[in-house]
Amino acid sequence: MSLEAVAGHVEVRTPRRAWLIWGIAVLAYAVAVFHRGSLGVSGVAAQHRFGATAAELSVFSVLQLAVYAALQVPVGALLDRLGSRRLIATGAAVMAVGQLLMASSHSVPLAVLARVLVGAGDAMTFTSVLRLVALWFAPRRVALMSQLTGLLGQLGQIAAAYPLVALLRTAGWSRAFTTAGVVGLAIALLVAMALRDVPPGTAVVAAPAGLADVRASLLEAWREPGTRLGLWTHFVTQFSGTVFVLLWGYPFLVVGEGRSPSEAGGLLTLMVAVSMVVGPILGQLAGRWPYRRSVPVLAIVLSSAAVWAVVLLWPGRAPFALLVVLVVVLAANGPGSMMGFDFARTENPPARIGSATGIVNVGGFVASLLTILLVGLVLDASSGGTPYTLHDFRLAMSVQYLFWAVGLVAFLRARRRLKAVRGIVLDPFHRAVVRVTRDRRHR
Repeated sequence: MSLEAVAGHVEVRTPRRAWLIWGIAVLAYAVAVFHRGSLGVSGVAAQHRFGATAAELSVFSVLQLAVYAALQVPVGALLDRLGSRRLIATGAAVMAVGQLLMASSHSVPLAVLARVLVGAGDAMTFTSVLRLVALWFAPRRVALMSQLTGLLGQLGQIAAAYPLVALLRTAGWSRAFTTAGVVGLAIALLVAMALRDVPPGTAVVAAPAGLADVRASLLEAWREPGTRLGLWTHFVTQFSGTVFVLLWGYPFLVVGEGRSPSEAGGLLTLMVAVSMVVGPILGQLAGRWPYRRSVPVLAIVLSSAAVWAVVLLWPGRAPFALLVVLVVVLAANGPGSMMGFDFARTENPPARIGSATGIVNVGGFVASLLTILLVGLVLDASSGGTPYTLHDFRLAMSVQYLFWAVGLVAFLRARRRLKAVRGIVLDPFHRAVVRVTRDRRHR
């Protein structure tokens, strides 16, 4: 029987404490996603409060993502030395300070500093949570649990799309962001008190002690072909959905497509809900077909590019049904990017999990921040200082195709390199499906 047919058949009981630790970590990540997405749903209000143009508003998110991406590698190295609890608690506290600063800001420089703090705290959270998953759960469960982590964390986006928007309307800017900051401080305290890095009795692998050792570990992680494949997987799958949720999706729907705020909020919520269905499916596929993980990655990227083409080329405003199809397809972007972490996990030893995961996480956020910046620049250049039109948004959103092209080429090259190094030779996908199905019937 092939490895693909038998992968993950050994059942391992998960202790209750592992579920508790995971639940606390997911809650912390959900709050981080809430902080991350709080500017996107308040973008129109932010423009009025700070008198900012689209390009200036995009700087808020670009710097936030730039800090996030720039810190991934050092955070990964620190993670292997300090553990998840310290980094998650510190990250939650830093994001809380950023939100409290945003609550009192009336100028663009202070608001930018606030978002930089949010980006810095956010950078410490997700990779730390993934490390907990890898250490608290059996290997065959890690792919699925990683998907569930990413998806349940997106509940924070729903909190940003509805409760935060409602609070902005009823209580105003300062109270809304002050509330967000207080929630963040509460999460930091909970994590510091209740989270644990490893299961009881687990031997902790010694981390590199000096700067030279850390640098050597990072270089080894980078030289691993699976790490580079993970990075380009994350790059090419994540950015379109992230750009849509983080900043430009809401204005595109409301200003460009003429949809009401409630319709736009509903579409963003649908995107999160669908991703929560797609993620576990992809996690099961990764466990069942470990050598075919690139197939869903390619399907997600090509379908995203195709549906965006239909929306952008549609004569006039797109029908609501087509926008529903768009968000349903984009919902797979986040779960698809999780495949990148799975490549890094399976191709690196446990002592390098943090470093390899940090490298992978750079990919999607670099693509996202560059896309956000370019969309804002094209919007301002196309509008010429006048109110934005659907035509302006169509031109701006077209910059995504540049990143899909670059990402796909790099992804295919990295996949070819990994196969060559590992000596992997696979049957065509349709033959593998027939073989595995036949083997399962005969068991």
